[in-house]
Amino acid sequence: MPVTPQDLNQWKQQGRRIVALTAWDYASARLLDRSGVDLILVGDSLAMVSLGYETTLPLTLDEMLHHAKAVRRGVVNALTVVDLPFLTYQESPEQALHCAGRILKETGAQAVKLEGGYPEMVATVSRLVRVGIPVLGHVGLTPQSVHQLGYRKQGKTPEAGERILNEAIALEEAGAFGVVLEHIPAPLAQRITDRLAIVTIGIGAGPHCDGQILVTHDLLGLSDRQPPFAKVYANLQHTIGEAIAQYSTEVKEGRFPEA
Repeated sequence: MPVTPQDLNQWKQQGRRIVALTAWDYASARLLDRSGVDLILVGDSLAMVSLGYETTLPLTLDEMLHHAKAVRRGVVNALTVVDLPFLTYQESPEQALHCAGRILKETGAQAVKLEGGYPEMVATVSRLVRVGIPVLGHVGLTPQSVHQLGYRKQGKTPEAGERILNEAIALEEAGAFGVVLEHIPAPLAQRITDRLAIVTIGIGAGPHCDGQILVTHDLLGLSDRQPPFAKVYANLQHTIGEAIAQYSTEVKEGRFPEA
């Protein structure tokens, strides 16, 4: 059966950890889904990992729609969540409703994710949820605010930690089914996880969240720039490079294709 937001929160109550990864194409989405990943995020990290931008900011809604359609065609069971790109939801709740609606309508994804827990964003989340669009929140390090926050760990002071906690609580009250906690101290993530009835998905936030997410390219060793909290489970850059070099040699020496 396909995973739903309600399943995630039921699993939280049962103490069952949630597995989440990113995908931007049909082939990788199919592999993740067949491997039992619970939540597949079509993340705006697409901009940096696959499209070669320096930040997530240049990514457009049309680019996100294009990749989300491909991902959704490869998924049978996982909950598919799509990031709202920068400046597709910050102007007004109506803009967010239009763009989020396009994502669900045109891609078949079941939910959207947006960054921030400040009052205006909480109102936007409430607007989306009221019309039936499931929302995954995101607090802590928010990459779309790179020019304001950089990529530094957030919530390191008591005041900053309290702000992030209150943002997460406000997102829950607005109807978000979960919150991504990115690059914050583990004790703060544990405090938020214990306080919320909805799921927390950690990335660089320690072991106490209800689930964990990584950028799949980081996990597979395909990224040139690894964040400090990523764990590399394979070195596919080396493996792929060796395979291509062997193919190149065999072609040049006339050994491929065989007679």
